[in-house]
Amino acid sequence: MVGPASGGRIPRQVLSVVNGGQETVMPVRPASIAGSDFGPIEFTKEDVEALLNERIKPKNKFSLKEKCDAMNDYIKRLRLCIKWFQELEGDLLLEQEEHWKMLESAEKKCSDMEMLMGEKEEELNSIIMALRKNYTALQEKCAKEESDKLAAMVSLTKEKDARLSAERSRSPILEELERAQRESSSANQKILSLNDMYKRLQEYNTSLQQYNSKLQSELNQNNEILKNVEKEKVAVLENLSSLRGYCTSLQDQLTATKASSNETMKLKEALASEVGGLRLDLQQVRDERDRQLSQVEELSAEVLKYKEWTGKSAGELENLTTKSNELEATCASQNDQIKKLQEKLDAAEYKLEMSDSSAFEIRTGYEEQKKVNSELQFRLAEAELKLVEGESVRKKLHNTILELKGNIRVFCRVRPLLFDEAAGDEPKAVSFPTTTENLGRGIELLQHGQKHSFVYDKVFVPESSQEEVFVEVSQLVQSALDGYKVCIFAYGQTGSGKTHTMMGTPGNDDDKGLIPRSLEQIFECRQTLQNQGWKYEMQVSMLEIYNETIRDLLTTSRTGSTDSRAKQYAIKHDANGNTHVSDLTVVDVHSSREVAFLLNRAAQSRSVGMTQMNEQSSRSHFVFTMRIMGVNEGTEQQVQGVLNLIDLAGSERLSKSGSTGDRLKETQAINKSLSSLSDVIFALAKKDEHVPFRNSKLTYLLQPCLGGDSKTLMVVNVSPAPSSINESLCSLRFAARVNACEIGTPRRQTSVKQLDARLSYG
Repeated sequence: MVGPASGGRIPRQVLSVVNGGQETVMPVRPASIAGSDFGPIEFTKEDVEALLNERIKPKNKFSLKEKCDAMNDYIKRLRLCIKWFQELEGDLLLEQEEHWKMLESAEKKCSDMEMLMGEKEEELNSIIMALRKNYTALQEKCAKEESDKLAAMVSLTKEKDARLSAERSRSPILEELERAQRESSSANQKILSLNDMYKRLQEYNTSLQQYNSKLQSELNQNNEILKNVEKEKVAVLENLSSLRGYCTSLQDQLTATKASSNETMKLKEALASEVGGLRLDLQQVRDERDRQLSQVEELSAEVLKYKEWTGKSAGELENLTTKSNELEATCASQNDQIKKLQEKLDAAEYKLEMSDSSAFEIRTGYEEQKKVNSELQFRLAEAELKLVEGESVRKKLHNTILELKGNIRVFCRVRPLLFDEAAGDEPKAVSFPTTTENLGRGIELLQHGQKHSFVYDKVFVPESSQEEVFVEVSQLVQSALDGYKVCIFAYGQTGSGKTHTMMGTPGNDDDKGLIPRSLEQIFECRQTLQNQGWKYEMQVSMLEIYNETIRDLLTTSRTGSTDSRAKQYAIKHDANGNTHVSDLTVVDVHSSREVAFLLNRAAQSRSVGMTQMNEQSSRSHFVFTMRIMGVNEGTEQQVQGVLNLIDLAGSERLSKSGSTGDRLKETQAINKSLSSLSDVIFALAKKDEHVPFRNSKLTYLLQPCLGGDSKTLMVVNVSPAPSSINESLCSLRFAARVNACEIGTPRRQTSVKQLDARLSYG
C-alpha cells in the first residue's frame, strides 16, 4: 500500500524478510522527488507485491487516453519504489563506510598493540639479560666471599694460637716471678747472716737483670702480637663493611626486581584487557558481517523475485544485482580482514603467553636471589659474631699488655729548641741514647759536665709529631670505651709545651693535641661499635683549679660574677672510686664538633698570664672529664668508663719568672699543689700507710687515678734550652719516681643489670 506520510519525518519499513518475517521500521531520509505529488513515503513487502501484481484495468477498455493515464500512474509508482530502493541502497553504503572505518581503526589498534608488544618484549629480554648478568656477578661475589671467609677463618685460627701462646707464656713468667721473689727473700736472710755470700748475690742480681730484659723482650713481642690483632680487626671490619654494602646492593636489586615484576603483571593485565576489547570488537565486526550477509541474501532473493514479477524494470534490477555483487565482494574482503585480525589476535595471545613465561622466570630468579640474600645475611651474622669474639680477645690482650707495662706509665716529650734559645758552640743539654736497649726510651741531660740518664716507657724527640705521640696514647684512650677509668696528665715547667701537647695549635688540624685526637677516636670507635650492638651516651665537664679554688669553665653565668664566685664546689669520692664535683656543669655530647666548641669556650675562660718565662702561661690546672656509658642490646652488657685529660700548670722558680702581685700568689699556689703531688707520689713509691691526698685540691681530685684502680699516664714535657736544665732535671727525676710507683690493678666497670644511663653529680 502506497500513501502519503502524515506529518514530518516518518520512518519507513524495510522488507520483513530481513527480520525473519516480522515487520520492522528502518528510519530513512524522506524522499524528495521533483514534480511528484507525493511526500515522504514508505514501502512494505505487501505494497511492493501489490504494486508488481497490479494489473491495469481502465474503465473503458477502448479508451486509449484512460489506458495511457493509468499506465503513467503505474510507471510513476514504480519509479517511486525504485527511488526508495536507491535511498535504501545509499543508507547501506553509508553503513558500509562506517563499518570500513571501524575495521581500519581496529587494524590500527592491532598494529599499535603489535608495536607495543614488540617494545615490551625487547624490554623483557633486556631485563632477563640484566638479571642473568646480576646472577653471574652474584655467583662471582659469593665465590669471593667464600675465599674471604676462609681467609678470615685462617686469621682467626692464628689469632687463637697467638692468644694461647700468650697465655702459656704468661703463666711461666708469673711462676718465675714468684720464684724470684722467694729467692730474693732467702737471699736477704743470707745477707744478714753471711757476709761472704755478697759476691754470689751480686751475680744473682745480674742474672735477674738479664731476666728482666728477657721479660721486656717478651713484652715487645706481645706488643707486636697486639698490633697484628689490631690489623686483623681492621681487615675483618673492612670485610664486614663490604658484606653490608653487598647485602644493601642485593636488597636494592631485589626491590628493582619486585618493581619490574609488578610492572610486568600490570602490563599483562593491560594486555589481557586490550585482548578482551579486541575480542569484543571482533565479535561486533562478525555480527555486523553476518547481518550484512543476511541483508545481501535477502536483497538477492528480492531481486530474483523482482525479475520474475516484471521485465519492465530489468535495467534497474541489473543495477541492484551489480550492487549486491559489490556488497558480497565487500563482505568477502571483510572476511579476509577478520581473518587477519584473528591472526593478529593469536599473535598477541602468543606474546601474552611469552610474557607470562618471562614473568614466571623473573619470579623464579627473584626467589633464587631471595635465597642468596638469606644465605648472605646468615654469613653476615656469622662474621659479626666472629668480629665480636675477636673484639673481646683484643680487649683482653690489650688490657693484659697494659697491666704488664704498669699502671702508671710515663712518657717524656722534648719540645724543639726555639730560635732565641740557641747556645752557640756549647754542647747540647739534651741527648738521646742510640743503644738497642734504650732506643726510643732513654734520655740524657748534661749538667756542669755531668751526664744524667733516665729511662721511661717512651721518649719523644723534638722532631716527633702530634700524630706520633697520639699513636702511643690511643690504646689507653680505647680502654675508656671498654669500661675503664683512664687519666692522662701533662707535667713540666712553664714553657715546656704541655698545653701544646694536650690541646695543639688552634685552627691547625695537623697539629691537634691529645685531647682533640682522643675525642675524635672515641666518636669514631663509637660509630664502629654501633654495628656490634653498642650504644653510648657521653657527658663532658671542664674545670680549672686556680689558687686552690675550683672554677667551672662551662657555667652559663658570666665569668667573675658574684654567683659564680660564691659557689663552693666540693670534691666527693663514692664507694666505687668515682669522683664527683658538686654543682659542676655537665653537658651531654653527641659529636666531636660539640666537644670542640665546648673546648674553645673553656679555653677562653681559662686563667692565663704573661711571665718572663712564657708570654701565655697557664696559671691554673685544667681538668677535662668525659664519662662514657655504653649498653649492648644484644648481650645486655653495660660499661661505664671515665676519661680524664689534665693540663697541669707549669712549675717555675720565682727568680726566673719575676712574678709579683697576683702572679706571685698564682706561682706560689701552683708550686704548692705540684709539691703536694710530689709528696703523694713519694708516699706511694714508699708504700706508706698514709698518703696525703687532701693536702691540695689537685691531689684530692686525682686520688682515684693515682691510688685507685685507674689506668694513668703521665706525659712529662722538657725544654731543651741550657737555661732550663735545672728545671728539666727536676721534672725528669719526678717522672722517674712516678714511673716506679705501683698502684691498684685497673678494674673494668661493667654489669649485665639494668643501670641508670645517667650519672648524677652531687
